[in-house]
Amino acid sequence: MMTDTAELYQSLIVERSKAPRYAGRPDVFDVQGHGENAMCGDEVQVFVQRGGEVRHEAHGCAILAASADLMAQAVAGKTPAQVAEMRAAFEDVVGTGKENPVLGDLNALAGVAEYRSRIRCATLPWAALGEALGEGQVNG
Repeated sequence: MMTDTAELYQSLIVERSKAPRYAGRPDVFDVQGHGENAMCGDEVQVFVQRGGEVRHEAHGCAILAASADLMAQAVAGKTPAQVAEMRAAFEDVVGTGKENPVLGDLNALAGVAEYRSRIRCATLPWAALGEALGEGQVNG
């Protein structure tokens, strides 16, 4: 039997994968990053605009899509250093299953820890964002 929190999180993952709030390639962006998981076919593009707004194009499973959308919401307006801290905290959550109150709705993905093969689905958008912020292609 699922707990109320587990049910809420399951609903959030389904909702964000079916009706993402931060999906779509913006007309103008400053840097972009790409992530691909050849094992399952997941693929994500992350676009960062001035001011720290993040958008994504995620193609793959519900975990990937929800993670990309929740990440885009959580990192909006954050500095690259803050994003790096959040990424480390998120990777700990999906690796251990232990929630981190600082991450808010991203804790919905803590259950991924029980399915080791799905951890990469959850962390792929973060890898793409890291590429964008560290060595991303400048949009010309």
